[in-house]
Amino acid sequence: MGVLLNSSCEKEIDIELKGADQRYVIEGIITDQEGGCKVLISKTKDFNEDNSRITVAGARVVISEGTETYELQETAAGTYTSPTLKGVEGHTYKLDVQIGTETFTSTSTMPALVKMDSLYIVDDLIFGDNYKLPTVDFQDPGNVANNYRFLLFVNDVKKKQIFVINDELSNGKANSIRLYADVGEDEDNPENRRIRSGDLVRVEMLGIDQSVYKYFFSLDNSATGDNQSATPANPVSNIKGNALGYFSAHNSQSKEIRVP
Repeated sequence: MGVLLNSSCEKEIDIELKGADQRYVIEGIITDQEGGCKVLISKTKDFNEDNSRITVAGARVVISEGTETYELQETAAGTYTSPTLKGVEGHTYKLDVQIGTETFTSTSTMPALVKMDSLYIVDDLIFGDNYKLPTVDFQDPGNVANNYRFLLFVNDVKKKQIFVINDELSNGKANSIRLYADVGEDEDNPENRRIRSGDLVRVEMLGIDQSVYKYFFSLDNSATGDNQSATPANPVSNIKGNALGYFSAHNSQSKEIRVP
């Protein structure tokens, strides 16, 4: 099954409309890779302020699974990590964040790994322009719901776009997922410019649970204005306690290729 993922740039979730109440933003992950556990905590800003982050130091951040509990260490302002903690597929992890007298919680279950079979480049003519599209092949397993997120890096620069898909229409089928990277007005900006011959392309394929898929799907729709709202809405967070953001327990794998 061939799918073209054409996704809009990620909205900076640390920006709120002018005059909105300030809220915490929690972005947490635990992966199946050692050293892949990290939680970022910040605060929202008014719409007319710059894009720098208001980091939140001094929080207590704990990830637990069953009776096992791990307290993360603050390695930089607003950044909390555990260098040895890694997740296991099928296990459910709970995030607890305490900031002063406020508590925020979330849970996420790490899916089973779906093997990323290959990464290659497809030349495609879109609206009269030729695009070199990174394409990922994998076999979706049947009889189970799967959700995927893809991260695209070109010459080690991450594209600020959202690529997510579920298997609602492709359960148990072979998939060829093309990642369409939008081109901005500033071709000199490495985050915007079109993929060219000679570029080094890396794609990370993440297996995510349904709540994380909903977060990024709603974030993408809000960013593109597909939510039928006059102003962008906040994405559907899986964090309880009136915070923005998400907590994701996911597996991760990657491949890279030099663009012909």
